[in-house]
Amino acid sequence: MAPQSNSSMHGTTILAIRHGGKVVLAGDGQVTLNNTVIKHHARKVRRIYNERILVGFAGATADALTLSEKLESKLERYNGNLTRAAVELARDWRSDKYLRRLEALMLAADEQKLFLISGNGDVIEPDEGVIAIGSGGVGAQAAAMALLGHTDMAAAEVAETAMLIASTLCVYTNQQLTIEEISYHAGP
Repeated sequence: MAPQSNSSMHGTTILAIRHGGKVVLAGDGQVTLNNTVIKHHARKVRRIYNERILVGFAGATADALTLSEKLESKLERYNGNLTRAAVELARDWRSDKYLRRLEALMLAADEQKLFLISGNGDVIEPDEGVIAIGSGGVGAQAAAMALLGHTDMAAAEVAETAMLIASTLCVYTNQQLTIEEISYHAGP
């Protein structure tokens, strides 16, 4: 199940899927300030570390950008090892006086791993290869899991459809999607 976020992290939906030789991150484009939509086309999913790592954020924008920079710095330090970089970022995020105040959740993925990283020190790899964060996360994750279990849709198509479903349920999620995908070797 998608982690629940606090009220300051309600303005988005980010979905990650690992399926059929692809890793896909999808995010909506809506930015809200209190109860007002102030932007429709924000880009909350991006590529970092030489385009090899996908990241997506739910939470305060400045905090998310700071965390993206910190993760990229850790990836540089650990030669692209996402597991090590994620663990070190979560450790710093939890213990550093400045970072501890950041209000965001992060999904990060490469060819081998998919993680949820939080300021509580969490580095969670989902059992099912699907995880979502933000206000529409539960709806997007449930839709994606149902589609993966009952259709032959490709990962990107599942992500897009699940995000569109979530946008019909969550007032803080719109249909202006950013979808990023990387390929990996899916077996012997």
